Amino acid sequence: MTKHIFVTGGVVSSLGKGLTSASIGMLLEQRGLRVRMQKLDPYINVDPGTMSPYQHGEVYVLDDGSETDLDLGHYERFTSGRLTRDCNYTTGQIYLSVIEKERKGQFLGKTVQVIPHITNEIKSVISRMGGDDVDVVITEIGGTVGDIESLPFLEAIRQFSLDAGRENCLYMHLTLVPYLKAADELKTKPTQHSVGQLREIGIQPDVLVCRCEHSISRDDREKIALFCNVPVEAVIEEKDKDFSIYEVPLSLVDNKLDQLVVDKLNLTSAKNLDITAWNDLLHRLRNPRHEVSIAVVGKYAEHKDAYKSIYEAIDHAGIHHQAQIRIGRIQSADIEREGAERLLSGYDGVLVPGGFGERGIEGKVQAIRFARERGIPFLGICLGMQCAVIEYGRNVMKLDDAHSSEFDKDTEHPVICLLDEQQNVTQMGGTMRLGSQPARLDRHSLAGKAYDADTVDERHRHRYEFNNQYRQQFETNGMRFAGTSPDGGLVEIVEVPDHPWFVAVQFHPEFKSKPLKSHPLFAGFVGATINRRTRRGSESTNQPPQEQIS
Repeated sequence: MTKHIFVTGGVVSSLGKGLTSASIGMLLEQRGLRVRMQKLDPYINVDPGTMSPYQHGEVYVLDDGSETDLDLGHYERFTSGRLTRDCNYTTGQIYLSVIEKERKGQFLGKTVQVIPHITNEIKSVISRMGGDDVDVVITEIGGTVGDIESLPFLEAIRQFSLDAGRENCLYMHLTLVPYLKAADELKTKPTQHSVGQLREIGIQPDVLVCRCEHSISRDDREKIALFCNVPVEAVIEEKDKDFSIYEVPLSLVDNKLDQLVVDKLNLTSAKNLDITAWNDLLHRLRNPRHEVSIAVVGKYAEHKDAYKSIYEAIDHAGIHHQAQIRIGRIQSADIEREGAERLLSGYDGVLVPGGFGERGIEGKVQAIRFARERGIPFLGICLGMQCAVIEYGRNVMKLDDAHSSEFDKDTEHPVICLLDEQQNVTQMGGTMRLGSQPARLDRHSLAGKAYDADTVDERHRHRYEFNNQYRQQFETNGMRFAGTSPDGGLVEIVEVPDHPWFVAVQFHPEFKSKPLKSHPLFAGFVGATINRRTRRGSESTNQPPQEQIS
């Protein structure tokens, strides 16, 4: 029977439940087990697709077009289990499903209530994850124990063990053990209170994962174990990681968490742990051979989670090339005020990510022009590609009014326009061009060489596209269309051939990058920044350039 691990959080939010859950999933996979991951979010929005990046961070898109929580990015980066729309449910989706059933008369006139109807719906979406092809399902419960909106989910996972059998369920509670500098000691009371709230609901945690700044002493572990009714070996220390999030799995191994899970769930098919590849990853991180700096010019640069997958994909490319990458988060609106020269000089590469809305667009366009004219490696993603087309139209083709009809409906040259399929769309949520779409590549292009393939499948999230009425005019003026939809109708990749690396894509390659397998476009982009840095260093010392990185 499929085993289930439920991960809850207490004391404060943002403790890293998603990262911890993903790390556990990775460790179990490395022991030969088949793992699936799931996130249950307590907010009432049906999905995060219409939520502000400042409130929610990035919207992570799956192959099937689901717009999901950013924690699913951790799940995909750390594990190999396939993620679908069943892997992320919100309160909004749960209630919507129940209400639709009620409207169809499926409850036969009964009064619809939180218990049992809402909790039964939650249990059904958890059960859906199991099956003959899965050994362990890890379900993360969003929010913090004590929040009123989380109660139906906690009640549902309490009931779930009654149906599945307590021996098939493991409750893991992630909590905070704060350090008080004035007293020079760790405080266990918040953890005791958090576990107390769980026990009032009827859930006794099997494992406590304790986030902390300082190591937890044996005495404190015994104290936590005694007051929280768990074995002392089930009190797991998870110290803050200053170097890299990819240290988290190894920290959990040091605390024997993977073995504890295997023993408690009686996972007899588990093999010995092999994390050789992960150790090699950290070795490459700790021993860089190169150092480069990359400016990420975005609308939401001050909010790190808004571009979470972008930053992770850059790190993966750094691991691939054994390079330390210093990322500068640049507000595109600041470039409008202070100029690209002042804010971008000294960077080895420029990346312009996606976004929505007119604010900061001109700053992105200025940044792209700076990179193109100075020969600085450039990677544009989604809106970044659209801004690259606008910049090229204005400054190379002299179409002074070139713009996107998203921002200027009356522009004389709408080089970016609304997708045909979007013309009559009125609903905002879940209606964009979403999910995995195929693209045909020009094998002689930078992108074609990076992928080393004729076709690729990449994830999309957009409403606007390159206006095909201008395609011949752009090609005549030197822009290369390196990737299109299979029928040639949609432009997916544009390049400037006489540039060290100027590639812009309509899709989101960052969603398919992994720490052990860097995405080809990010690897190519970072390789170009290293080449530029090496070449500039050689010129300044009159030394011959080193071998080019590809």
